[in-house]
Amino acid sequence: MKTHNKLYEKLYSENNLISAFKKARKGKRKKDYVISFESNLDRNIRLLQSQLKLKTYRPHKLKKFIIRDPKTRTIHASIFRDRIVHHAIINLLKPIYEKIFIYDSFASRKFKGTHIAVKRFECFVRKVSSNGRKVKKPFNNNSIRGFVLKADVKHHFNTIDHKILIDILRKKIKDEDFIELIKIVLDNFETPIKGKGLPLGNYTSQFFSNVYLNNLDYFIKHRLKAKYYIRYVDDFVILHKEKKVLLEFKSKIEKYLKNLRLELHPEKSEIYPLRNGITFLGYRIFYYYKLLRKRNINYFLRRLNEKINLYRCGLIEKKDLESFLQGWFGYSKFANTYNFRKNIEKIMNRNI
Repeated sequence: MKTHNKLYEKLYSENNLISAFKKARKGKRKKDYVISFESNLDRNIRLLQSQLKLKTYRPHKLKKFIIRDPKTRTIHASIFRDRIVHHAIINLLKPIYEKIFIYDSFASRKFKGTHIAVKRFECFVRKVSSNGRKVKKPFNNNSIRGFVLKADVKHHFNTIDHKILIDILRKKIKDEDFIELIKIVLDNFETPIKGKGLPLGNYTSQFFSNVYLNNLDYFIKHRLKAKYYIRYVDDFVILHKEKKVLLEFKSKIEKYLKNLRLELHPEKSEIYPLRNGITFLGYRIFYYYKLLRKRNINYFLRRLNEKINLYRCGLIEKKDLESFLQGWFGYSKFANTYNFRKNIEKIMNRNI
C-alpha cells in the first residue's frame, strides 16, 4: 500500500494556501469577511503560514445556527481564515483518496452529485428488473421485478469516532504533523461525547465522512459482492432481484458497522419492491417516470410565496426572485414536472 509523508510542509506552502484561499472565496467574493481578508491578502496569508509552520495555529470557535431546507439542521460554521486551512488540508488529501474511493460514492465529489446518482440508480433499476420485466399480475406499467435495500446510517455525522477516523487516515498518511493538525480541526467541535462527531457546515466534514465510510463501501462492494450499490453521504441503496439476498446483506452490514461504531437507522432502513416506487435524493422514482417529493414541493411553494411578498414590499429585486426560480427549475426539471412548472410560470406572470 502506497503511503504519503512530508505533507505538512506542502500544506503551509504559499501556493497551497493561495489555492485554498481562492476555493474558500468561491461564491462569497462580496461577503465582508472575504473583502476584509483579501484587502491585505499577502499579510494575512503570511501570518497564517507562519502559524502553521510554527505549529501555533488554533481554530476559532465555531458559529452555531439553525437552517430549515426543509429538514431542520444545526450548522456549525468556521471563520474564513479557518476555512482556508480546511481547503489546504483537503487539497492534499483529495488526490490521495479520490484514487481509492469507489465510483458509486456520489456526495461532495467532482463530476458526481445528486442528479448523476439518480441517473445511476435508474440504470441499476433497468438492469435488476431485466429492462422492466413485470411481476406476475402487474397492476400498472411500473409493476417491475426486483427489490431495493434503502438504508440510512443513524446520526452519522454526530457519531463518527475521531480515533477510528485518525486510524483510517494513518494507513495512508505517515506525516504526524499533518495528522496532528487534523486532530486540532476535529477537536474544535464541541460535542456531548468527546471524540465523536463532525460539524455540519465544515468542508472537512464532508470529505472525512467519505473517508470514514469508504470502508463500508469496500465491504459492500468487495466482501458482499453487491453489484448495484450507491451511496450519497450516509444514505445508500442496494438493488437485487431477490429480497432474501438483501435481507442477508442488511444483517451483515449491521454487524460490520459495529466496527465503525455506527448503526443503521431502524426506521429508515428497509427493503422495498421496486414496483412501489423508491424515494431517493429528493425524487420518487418509478420505472417510467420520476416525481418530486411532496414535502419538497410544499417547501418550495412556501418559499416562493415568501419571495413574492418580499419583492412586492421592495425588499428584494426581481433578479433575486428569478435566481431563486432558476435554482428550483434546475432541480425540478429532472422529474416529470412540466405542468407544475408551467403553473408556476403563470403565477409569476400574474405577480410580476
